[in-house]
Amino acid sequence: MARPIWTGSITFGLVSVPVGLYSATHEHEVSFHQFEKGTADRIRLRRVNERTGKDVEYDDIVKGTDVGGGELVMLDQEELESVAPGRSRSLEIHQFVDLDEIDPLYYQKTYYLAPGSDETMKTYALLRDAMADANRAAIGTLVMRGKEYLAAIRPDDDLLVLQTMYFADEVRDPKKELDRVPGTSKAKPAELSMAAQLIDSMSGPWKPSEYRDTYTDRVNELIEAKKAGREVTAAEDAPEPTNVTDLLEVLRRSVEAAKSRQSSPARKTAKKTAPAKKPAKKAAPANKAAAKKPAKKAAAKKTTAAAKKTPAAKKTVRKRAS
Repeated sequence: MARPIWTGSITFGLVSVPVGLYSATHEHEVSFHQFEKGTADRIRLRRVNERTGKDVEYDDIVKGTDVGGGELVMLDQEELESVAPGRSRSLEIHQFVDLDEIDPLYYQKTYYLAPGSDETMKTYALLRDAMADANRAAIGTLVMRGKEYLAAIRPDDDLLVLQTMYFADEVRDPKKELDRVPGTSKAKPAELSMAAQLIDSMSGPWKPSEYRDTYTDRVNELIEAKKAGREVTAAEDAPEPTNVTDLLEVLRRSVEAAKSRQSSPARKTAKKTAPAKKPAKKAAPANKAAAKKPAKKAAAKKTTAAAKKTPAAKKTVRKRAS
């Protein structure tokens, strides 16, 4: 069984419900290491003192921020936790809102909330059922892993589900970020009608099991092909943008194609297919372990993190070394 990544209590009014937080999702990307090109030498990430060049143990690392004028404010983990005594074990509900009012843009990651013990299951179920009857989500905050999160709690069958959310000032204004934001549509009535027909012909029930990460499949196939020295088939290039003057005709053909797929006995609703293939290319055989030369440049994984500043309880001020 999985272990909870956070334990605490949901509090609303005078009611406190002990819960455990479990991750509801996982990713299945291909795991790559990084190597120097042309060698089998691994690239390692190390914690190094930039002044001495020596490695630093994790336990000897504290957090700090530049406050200007060459001054650094240093904070250890105990100081960071001291500004929120008790809050790291409390999920405080501030308000109940209609589920339909929440813009999905604000959602981050999904977790399962489980009752903290057998004794609390009745209170847990009472909260779950009352929220389901009212179609409401609970909006609250919790401190986890050194960061405060806004969270929405909603009923999902037998469980309560928690979704961490972005704070309002963490969501970017598209008008400030994008070069082009389209205004009111200037499409002709015939084009709008044809677009509506296309949407209708491609509509169907949401069945998540019918969708698959075909890119990861193709990456695994590429690795196996290079390992065995077999031919590698490349995916087709992305299609060219639709010419505005041909829009109506393209929409009409798209509707006909969608209707044709619907009438086909072999059709599987909303099923994603692998991209079309280009002519095959011969793959170089994978290098043996003794040579240990890389087959492909590793793809660096990008991560995003929404950081939020925490007010300091104690300050340790040091001058930056010149």
